Amino acid sequence: MKPESIFTQQAPKPIGPYSQAIAVGNLVFVSGQIPLDPASGAVVGATVVEQARQALGNLKAVLSSQSLGTNAIVKTTVFLRSMADFAAFNAVYEEELGESKPARSVVEVSGLPKNVLVEIEAVACR
Repeated sequence: MKPESIFTQQAPKPIGPYSQAIAVGNLVFVSGQIPLDPASGAVVGATVVEQARQALGNLKAVLSSQSLGTNAIVKTTVFLRSMADFAAFNAVYEEELGESKPARSVVEVSGLPKNVLVEIEAVACR
């Protein structure tokens, strides 16, 4: 199986040498999504709630380009700049993912690209 690079204008362009996502067989590996506006590339929001909503919107846009929804997500990894934001992030995550309850890891990190508060990557199944 040859990996397929995925790109959609509905999500931000990568800010480095990577793909928005890679599909291999029935799996789609979505690169970490941060809260960037797809059109301008600017960071959206100052709070973890605003930033999480945008990052999840970007993640959903990549999935949508493959005709997938959040119910296709099997695993997410969430990077938070502060675990103090965990409860606020969780509320947005639950709202945005609805009935989907993929496996998940949440880790605190010392820094993220563009100094954002949250980054979210995912693995989905076609």
